[in-house]
Amino acid sequence: MEDGWKKDLAWVLIAVIVVFIFQFGLKVALHTDSPLVIVVSGSMEPVFYRGDVVLLEGISEENIDDVQVNDVIVYKRPGYEYPIIHRVRGISEVNLGGKTEKCFLTWGDNNWAPDPEYPTPYGMVPCVPAYAVEDKALLVLPKIGLIPLEIRENLGLG
Repeated sequence: MEDGWKKDLAWVLIAVIVVFIFQFGLKVALHTDSPLVIVVSGSMEPVFYRGDVVLLEGISEENIDDVQVNDVIVYKRPGYEYPIIHRVRGISEVNLGGKTEKCFLTWGDNNWAPDPEYPTPYGMVPCVPAYAVEDKALLVLPKIGLIPLEIRENLGLG
């Protein structure tokens, strides 16, 4: 019986190591620092619900043309704590400081209007500039993030 705790500890350590290796492997394979994110709002219901985990693929200047209408993208918006994950509804181009930039009209599936204008160093634009897009959603894993989300919110960590 004395060796029982040693075996339990060994299994816990192995599980932690496997999770870290899996997370690192996803980061490398999907070219993103955050391959798995927990949905924190209801703006994308009924596609994603609070507590769902979304698998993401990194988007860069080299593969921005892979983003198409109806894809779900993740972008950062100045002044917002969390990245925003919304659907692309249209693609256009805007002039930002003399440079033509691809721009994505986005809004959540559960929202009635497009996302607000995006602040750039050159003024507000009616869409999300390509440089703000970080990831594209690949897959949703329903509800597996509910417990960490509740813990984070109830402990004031997020």
